[in-house]
Amino acid sequence: MQAILTTFGIDWRLLLVNIINFGLLLAALWYFLYGPVTKMLEERRQRVAQGVADAEAAAQKLAEVEVKRREVLGAAGKEADEILLGARSAGSAKERELVKKGESSAAAVLREAEAQAAELKTRAIDESRQEVAKLIVLGIEKALKQ
Repeated sequence: MQAILTTFGIDWRLLLVNIINFGLLLAALWYFLYGPVTKMLEERRQRVAQGVADAEAAAQKLAEVEVKRREVLGAAGKEADEILLGARSAGSAKERELVKKGESSAAAVLREAEAQAAELKTRAIDESRQEVAKLIVLGIEKALKQ
């Protein structure tokens, strides 16, 4: 083996020193470079994974909010329809009540006007009778004077 190493010009002591230097360089690079870089890459991978998870959670939350928004809008629409229907029925009931009240007021005014007309008619007839009676009395007085 010594002959092969000498033939190729390899000094085993130099080879041993180079192996030790390479081992020390490898250990130093592993400790100072590979470890921190892999740690940094792992932290970055975790941040990216967390970002993806957060984005998926936000998308799911957005979908839930959209479903709830649609439910709330549907419920609000139904409630608005019910309120509108109630307002319309209350308005038509109030309209019927006001029409009924107006008709009863008109009937009362009409009855009062008829009563006043009847009273005026009765007074007019009584006054006419009194006038006719006065005229008859005056006519009889004139006739008796002549």
